[in-house]
Amino acid sequence: MLSLLRNYQYDNIIFLGDFILITPAKPANEEKRLAALKSYGLLGTLPEKDFDSITNLAASICEVPISLVTLMDADVNFLKSHHGIPFNESPRETSFCGHAIIDDNPVFIIEDARKDLRFANNPVVKEQGVVFYAGVTLINPDGYALGTLCVFDTKPRALSEHQKEALSALAYQVSNLIEIRKKNKTLNKLQKKLKKKNKELKSFAGIVSHDMKMPLANMIVTADILKAKYDDKLDAKGKEYLQYLKHSSFTLSDYISGLLAHYESENISIKSKETFDLHTLLEDIVDLLNISIDCEINFPEDHIEVTCNRTALEQILLNLIGNSIKYNDKAKIVIDISFSQNELFYKFKVKDNGIGIPKDKKKDVFKLFSTADTLDRDGNKGNGIGLSTVKNLVTKQGGKISVASRIKEGTTFTFTIPAP
Repeated sequence: MLSLLRNYQYDNIIFLGDFILITPAKPANEEKRLAALKSYGLLGTLPEKDFDSITNLAASICEVPISLVTLMDADVNFLKSHHGIPFNESPRETSFCGHAIIDDNPVFIIEDARKDLRFANNPVVKEQGVVFYAGVTLINPDGYALGTLCVFDTKPRALSEHQKEALSALAYQVSNLIEIRKKNKTLNKLQKKLKKKNKELKSFAGIVSHDMKMPLANMIVTADILKAKYDDKLDAKGKEYLQYLKHSSFTLSDYISGLLAHYESENISIKSKETFDLHTLLEDIVDLLNISIDCEINFPEDHIEVTCNRTALEQILLNLIGNSIKYNDKAKIVIDISFSQNELFYKFKVKDNGIGIPKDKKKDVFKLFSTADTLDRDGNKGNGIGLSTVKNLVTKQGGKISVASRIKEGTTFTFTIPAP
């Protein structure tokens, strides 16, 4: 046989003195196969329980001492999981798996390697005593052979049909696991990229919003100066234009203030907590609102002490109470604020007798820039920032918020914040 082989040209034969070693041929699509393999980022990685569990199960089902998940690199057979042996790679030229990945059979089986010309002089057989091998090729969705799920024994044997089916099923699960791992890796990269872009966008919006505050303030002051200095020289239309300029500047200023509050709400820490009197907080909020119309605000009972992030709760209630005043068409505004608690949460309700929210708009009220297409009591349209900020603050503190409303009857916002 040796002399017969010498008469032919074999690219995959190594002559070892008087012995020959037939090394595994490489697939016709080797370059693309290697590119596909490397795209998974598994070569050279540490063992993982998910893969080790499958090799343990394969060894048990096939009743063999050794089971591997292999990935066939250019020159090395990397063992992603190695049950029954201490090393994690071997030369490709002596690997059984190199032969398996170019074989068309569902399960590549060598019952006695000592009797097979391809393996009889293989160091794995000669020096390590491997005799039996069975491997199933791991095929990716594009049809490239990545490696194998294989089992070894030190004595000749055969697999039952049940064992062959089980080994194939486990190999299918290994292939799925490899794909899932790649998808998760891709998703993690995408999430990090989006997080970075979102952070950059927030920073940009914050900077731009902050830088626009001063020019807008100057426009408002300039409009007042022009009106005061040239009032007798302006006709009715000119005064109307100045008033329109001032009104537009205030609207834009409110919009920018809302944007700043929204992005600053991201930086309010859940860990920063203090104990304070709820009634005192509500009085401070009413003072900040500087209400100049007929408005009755009913507080919960006095001397309720709560422990949470005071700044966050103040911003939440300031927005909700402010909205109850703005979006109210009644001669007398009535706002009821109630409070209750259990072992886990503080529960707040802000109920008003305002214009209400259309049923088809309720699901979107907490979305940034979403508006209900209704005007406030001064005839202005909302910017859709305030309630988004409220939702952001409540969620960041670990609570939930909901809304119930009837047109012309009023709206009730209910939110929770974890109790200490």
